[in-house]
Amino acid sequence: MEEKEKNPGMETETEQGGDEKENEQDYEKICYICRRPESTAGSMIVMPGNMCLCHDCMQKAFDSVVGGNLDLSKIDFSQLSGMPFMNLNFVPTGNSEDAAKMQIPRRQQVKKKKRENAGPAFELKDIPAPHIIKRRLDEYVIGQERAKKVISVAVYNHYKRVYAESIRRMKKGAENEEPEEVTIEKSNILMIGPTGSGKTYLVRTLARLLDVPLAIADATSLTEAGYIGDDIESVLSKLLAAAGNDVERAEHGIIFIDEIDKIAKKRETNTRDVSGESVQQELLKLLEGSRVEVPVGSNQKNALTPLKTVNTDHILFICGGAFPDLEKIIRERLTKTSSMGFGAELKDKYEEEPDILHHVINKDLREFGMIPEFLGRLPVTVTLQKLTEDLLVKILREPKNAILKQYEKLLEMDEVKLVFENEALEWIAKEAIKRDTGARALRAILEEYMLDIMYEIPKDPNIGSVVVTRPYLEKTGGPRIQMRES
Repeated sequence: MEEKEKNPGMETETEQGGDEKENEQDYEKICYICRRPESTAGSMIVMPGNMCLCHDCMQKAFDSVVGGNLDLSKIDFSQLSGMPFMNLNFVPTGNSEDAAKMQIPRRQQVKKKKRENAGPAFELKDIPAPHIIKRRLDEYVIGQERAKKVISVAVYNHYKRVYAESIRRMKKGAENEEPEEVTIEKSNILMIGPTGSGKTYLVRTLARLLDVPLAIADATSLTEAGYIGDDIESVLSKLLAAAGNDVERAEHGIIFIDEIDKIAKKRETNTRDVSGESVQQELLKLLEGSRVEVPVGSNQKNALTPLKTVNTDHILFICGGAFPDLEKIIRERLTKTSSMGFGAELKDKYEEEPDILHHVINKDLREFGMIPEFLGRLPVTVTLQKLTEDLLVKILREPKNAILKQYEKLLEMDEVKLVFENEALEWIAKEAIKRDTGARALRAILEEYMLDIMYEIPKDPNIGSVVVTRPYLEKTGGPRIQMRES
């Protein structure tokens, strides 16, 4: 690599003279203090003397003045009468006319990095097929077979759409190009399931397997712009941070908005619904696909926060929520369709059905409080089942990152073997169902009953194995401890 490539901001006078003939659009301004270019630090503030400062350095300068013991009353501002006015206009990057007017010296500019690869971000063969995605999800997520199948197909089609759009943009400038006859529409996902059924864990696992940036946001903190709370753009700020402020990588990421049921329309209220229907309205532009100015490193927009433009057209949005009392709405709708006669369905047919959420339609969600425009941008609906006792036992044992395997590894570091009896696992599953928090209850129960074992075992180096029994969990006995053979 040549020396001037290693130090792009330190050109010699000879190089500067030769650069005058080059196009100004090939250069961008750099901060006078931190030496970061506009592509990294954001738009520059042009000071008197054509000195460029980034927002961060300008903010630090303001903070040092305000936080110090500077007495402005002792400054004679009459001496500044001949000083030119400070120019706080943001000069757009690459605008050659404005750059020429400001006469920014070459030492205050750096050559833009040219993209080496103008092709698509990934190849079609790099997108795993739906059966491969589901098979890899099976290694971590127990049960929810239909949900995993629906998500696998939706994700596969989404990234095929991203690939097709990137190819179309490449061919856009070609001669005699014919317009595309078929345009693939965006398909976001709505996940409905009781708490602890695996909604968030499923999305986390999916993002890790696909190696794409993931941002998880809580809808309860979102409010309409101008009110206390997080703006809608804060969702994209988290994704941009997860992608290392790489806009191109963030535009191929996944955003999971949890607790989406908490922004349902408030019923019978006379106050402005700033955290309900208004948030749904503002989320429409993100779900549909638009270019949004996103603050970098902050959840709020202000004059001193650098902004980056993010196109949400290729971002996959997954919204999830427990939707309490939705089962009641579904049962009422299904009961109304009952008829009379020998072939009629009984009214109590759906009272005890465990998978009642599988019958959900948009009409039920609209009655719950979701607006039609919002539901129209979430065409793929996934319902998750409530976990049964058998599934909870499998969750304890089978996944690659199973809870029992984590405890076994912890004790293995002390050279102690940990074993759980089958009856003990069944007792833990039954206790988790009583707590009604799904798989989250499993860890809470294990943390409670493993506390004494994890505390006492390191005391005696002669312990070789520990067997957790059902009497120990029922507090009628203790674990079986076997000493090492001498």
